[in-house]
Amino acid sequence: MTAIQARRHQTASAARNHIWDAGPLTKIVLAFALVISAFPIYYMFIMATRTNEEAMDVPPPLLPGGHLGENVARLFSTEDAYFLTGLINSAIVAVTVTVSVVFISTLAGFAFAKLRFKGSKILLGLILVTMMVPLQQMGIVPLYELMVTLGWTGQLKAVILPFLVNGFGVFMMTQYATQAVPDELVEAARVDGASTMRIYVNVILPALRPGMAVLALLVFMQTWNEFMWPLIVLNPDNPVVQTSIAALNQAHGTDYVMLFTGTAASVLPLFIVFVAFGRQIVGGLMEGAVKA
Repeated sequence: MTAIQARRHQTASAARNHIWDAGPLTKIVLAFALVISAFPIYYMFIMATRTNEEAMDVPPPLLPGGHLGENVARLFSTEDAYFLTGLINSAIVAVTVTVSVVFISTLAGFAFAKLRFKGSKILLGLILVTMMVPLQQMGIVPLYELMVTLGWTGQLKAVILPFLVNGFGVFMMTQYATQAVPDELVEAARVDGASTMRIYVNVILPALRPGMAVLALLVFMQTWNEFMWPLIVLNPDNPVVQTSIAALNQAHGTDYVMLFTGTAASVLPLFIVFVAFGRQIVGGLMEGAVKA
């Protein structure tokens, strides 16, 4: 197992070095694209430190001001958006859904990739079919009727339970397990007397760690940024962060600094997640690129 991981690390490192050997024109284009992509985020944080009068200056300010604490205090004290409640609810929903999707997807991916049982291809095909049904267009009405029947409207479990399993996550982990874990390694573990669950814990999970980090980031971002379904099923006094920002826009549409501060506060957890798992995420993407 150590030799396999070392070989995979060497291959990914070689690919990473090859990328940094790009020509000057490529580096200039990438640097320009980075600046264009990062500037709106930078400007958002700058506006969160300014006053409304300074935000209307021409030319606009490009350096931080000294009103961040005041703006954050106004944001959390407003009674129109329940912003602190929205942040807490979004954290609960996003973490719960992410952990569930990653756990179930790795279990299912291991089963579909390395275990032989009747109907596995048909079952995997049915899971892929669920990815073809757009929730926003076709599934939202029956899902809402189900929540009403269960009496879950206005509660967080209405935005958690329907998304605990993800067809894309199962497909991704199935493909990753097929390529990352040799069949011989699983057979060797069986010969040594390891049970299926022990093979999953000691053999499969270490090999899937980079892919799990990528999947966790994708699911966390998707869940954190979800707007339409929470807007429909939750009450205004029990929102998630995206519906809090919408309420903030309705109540303080001309208070641009307040809106920028709320948006910056909603983006900050995504930065924290990316920084915390950045190495695993980049490693997983690089390994996927090498395999492709």
